[in-house]
Amino acid sequence: MAPDLFDGTDAIDQFTFDQTDDANSRLKEHWESYFTEDHVSELASYGINAIRIPVGFWAYDNKNTPYLKGADAYLDRAVQWARVNDMKVWVDLHGAPGSQNGFDHSGQKGSVHWQTPKNLDRTITVLKKIAQKYGSNKYADVVSGIELLNEPTLWGKNELLITKEWTQQACEEVRDTIENKNLQIVVQDGFKGSATWVDVVKDVIEDLNEDPSEHHSDFAIDSHLYQLYKLKEMAMDQPQHIIQACNWRYNFEAAQRSHIPVYVGEWSGATKICVDSNGTTTAGETCDTDGCQCIATTPVEEWNDLVIDQVRRYIEAQLDVWEANTKGWFYWNFKGTGAWGFMDGIEKGFIPNPVTSRKYPGQCDATSY
Repeated sequence: MAPDLFDGTDAIDQFTFDQTDDANSRLKEHWESYFTEDHVSELASYGINAIRIPVGFWAYDNKNTPYLKGADAYLDRAVQWARVNDMKVWVDLHGAPGSQNGFDHSGQKGSVHWQTPKNLDRTITVLKKIAQKYGSNKYADVVSGIELLNEPTLWGKNELLITKEWTQQACEEVRDTIENKNLQIVVQDGFKGSATWVDVVKDVIEDLNEDPSEHHSDFAIDSHLYQLYKLKEMAMDQPQHIIQACNWRYNFEAAQRSHIPVYVGEWSGATKICVDSNGTTTAGETCDTDGCQCIATTPVEEWNDLVIDQVRRYIEAQLDVWEANTKGWFYWNFKGTGAWGFMDGIEKGFIPNPVTSRKYPGQCDATSY
């Protein structure tokens, strides 16, 4: 996300970066500049009304770890900026003790040791600290959700049943901690789809002696939807990606029947396709014909109008599905390379401005989808 921060180090994640020379001052400089009040105001001007902010457990509890504290102060700054701009915030626990997925964005790449009793309990303790602060009525006007954990893997060293049991316990303990009962407690689906988590949320509601047949907006499910990582997806051209995006509307049916809100907490315009000079698209990351450009490998500054057009078509199809079938969405990320960068997308024109406008309306109207 911020490769310049790692220049001159052998660090591969925050766990290793925080052990490098001068890490504290470099982190502070990063925190001061990476996301600012001007960014929040700019996002609001494009029609964005909510931001999802990730934070690692070590911001609240770094005992017996090399992690450096301090991020919580900058999180709080961002919450205040959102308030000034009449925006809502989700506080998202993005890294858990032991790493919940072994990805660098969990804080520690490689190892997955989250599902030990000590780490599971420690995660809930951190969540309760977050909930005690941001679930208070003092923040009721701005903090609309607390996300229990980002993208826990549900394979390998993590067992789905244990994650479900932990999620139910975390939901109940966070609910007991918060003062603002309108705040949403958000369950991330671990790429298993929202239907996998409907029963968990319904069980939590029943344990709270509430009627599961009624609409419950205080619990929600977060799905992250990309078309980048499976072999089938890597073999698609852009029209096929758009069809799959349109078909994502069926992903939310189980939650809709149970009146459980679903959000798309991460998505992007990124696909692995190349666009030829005649406007046709093929799967891949390299091409050698005259005028051909590839989304994944051509710098966004060099994208021609044909590439911008194809990325915008894909983004608008997704937006139409999210707007019609979910309670909301968060683009990943506000700043990133290529089709991962929302603000670059606004500047280059592959994201509509305002986000409610459409250049290619009705792409998902075909009944054959």
